[in-house]
Amino acid sequence: MASRTNPVLGPRALNRATLARQLLLRRSGMSARDAVAHLVGLQAQNVKPPYFQLHARLDGFRPEQLSGLMESRQVVRMVTMRSTIHTHTAEDAVALRALVQPARDREVAYFRKGLVGVDLDRLAVIARELVGERPRTMAEIRAALAVHWPEADPQALSVAARCRLPLVQVTPRGLWGRSGQVRLAPLEQWLGEATVATEGREEGAVGVVGAVEGVEGVEGVVLRYLNAFGPASVKDMQTWAGITRLKEVFERLRPRLVSFRDEAGTELFDLPGAPRPDEDTPAPPRFLPEFDNLLLSHADRTRVVPAGHKGRMWKGNQAYCTLLVDGFLAGLWRLDEEPAGDGRAELTVELFERAGRGRAEEIVAEGEALLAGMTGAGRTAVRFGTVAR
Repeated sequence: MASRTNPVLGPRALNRATLARQLLLRRSGMSARDAVAHLVGLQAQNVKPPYFQLHARLDGFRPEQLSGLMESRQVVRMVTMRSTIHTHTAEDAVALRALVQPARDREVAYFRKGLVGVDLDRLAVIARELVGERPRTMAEIRAALAVHWPEADPQALSVAARCRLPLVQVTPRGLWGRSGQVRLAPLEQWLGEATVATEGREEGAVGVVGAVEGVEGVEGVVLRYLNAFGPASVKDMQTWAGITRLKEVFERLRPRLVSFRDEAGTELFDLPGAPRPDEDTPAPPRFLPEFDNLLLSHADRTRVVPAGHKGRMWKGNQAYCTLLVDGFLAGLWRLDEEPAGDGRAELTVELFERAGRGRAEEIVAEGEALLAGMTGAGRTAVRFGTVAR
């Protein structure tokens, strides 16, 4: 527990600090590639969420900007934090996959009953040769490995291959307006000789660039996490990364950090120059897609999710798109589009609590901006109704 002399940050103060790092207090002018790097990746369990994440955060963002980065292989989709698919810059894909590789190795142990008699090192070699020939689907990987271990569980074999090897989902999977089956290739082979852009991060975009640059390895990732999600506890970062035993890393970095505590007494770390706006700083409405990392990257989510709304982001295995009002989870939304290119698009917004007229007008204006920027519909509408069923 932090010393009682450490300043206390309540939920609103933590909310505004985190929103500032997440580019959600006001849209940033940084490039899509710089934003993906700054946010240390975008949760991409589904195809469209990364695009909506950037629309909520960047001024003038258009989906083709991210698609172009994927086609040029400057940005890729692969399993990293929390064993889920993330969109990362090429450099981060290499570094972050290495960071979480021990956790992926341990994940294989959950499937040990289906892997009795399987030589995992040999499995990795065979799978690497298989996907090295050409990108393969998981079904193809399962079938090929089952030839070598017919008594093993095919699903466990494919999971072991995915965990043991850094595999990237190749395009056209993940491109805006395109469809494609998930096909996997070795990360290093997919990147190959692809040109990686070297445009610099925007000095002053979040105010702490100098505090993060030049620090590599797990210490560098801790600083970047704080830069994008802080102030945060050790447990918060472990929740984000899906790894453990980071307390010693934070202790090594303590001389470079400042310390606070939350209202429960938990110690929170931060970068000295990071933005921590006044808790009364206005926070405009923001439409976030399902599984936005803002809502998944802290052990204590009360900085964004009020206690009364806990668990309302999903029902069973269905995740909902979420709406922030005054910086906090306040509703859900759904976008319905006609398949024709110049058809109709309707945004349905479900509020958890009644909004005043002024607030409702702000929500409608933000919804209209989403429809204009993320659909090609000739006719659009924002309405208040029911999303969760």
